[in-house]
Amino acid sequence: MAAKVVTRKNTVIQDPPFARFLFSDTRMAIFWLIVRVWLGWQWVDASSHKISDPGWVQTGEALKKYWTSAVAVPAPPARPAISFDWYRGFLQFLLDTQSYTWFAKLVAYGELLIGLGLIVGAFVGIAAFFGALLNWNFIMAGSASTNGFLLILAVGVMLAWKVAGYYGADYFLLRWIGTPWPGLAVSREGDPVRAGSPAK
Repeated sequence: MAAKVVTRKNTVIQDPPFARFLFSDTRMAIFWLIVRVWLGWQWVDASSHKISDPGWVQTGEALKKYWTSAVAVPAPPARPAISFDWYRGFLQFLLDTQSYTWFAKLVAYGELLIGLGLIVGAFVGIAAFFGALLNWNFIMAGSASTNGFLLILAVGVMLAWKVAGYYGADYFLLRWIGTPWPGLAVSREGDPVRAGSPAK
């Protein structure tokens, strides 16, 4: 007697209506415009202080000082800035290999590119991802400050990548490049067009 073969069909689980409205509806594009421009300005402002500092863009000494302070383990009962030993080991490795000499430039100019990408609305999902990555690393190194709040906003922009750049360069870029999966993009005139096709 032959064994019965059971095949499973793939099922697409729809997002709840509120999530679709918040992250995929072009009516929310103005909200995400405000969020991403404000978030972008925070990155541009942060980078401007670093780009004008030789300790960031020439020697890397500013980043070396930051990492050295982060990896320090004070005597009890004081607590170290870094809670996870593996992350402390990662930063110590970067210090030992003098990676701060090039990593500082990457941070300084990376912050500028993230900010400009968010402000002009170019590949906002990618820009927000790298911004969130920097925020996460700052938090892991013990710098809470505003990083937690900025990280939450960046995750929101990442989730809303389809409409976050609707009033920006992504309106043209995403329609020109398209996506590797089938789908529809909606023009500002309301005519549905196949993703990747030129705007009318």
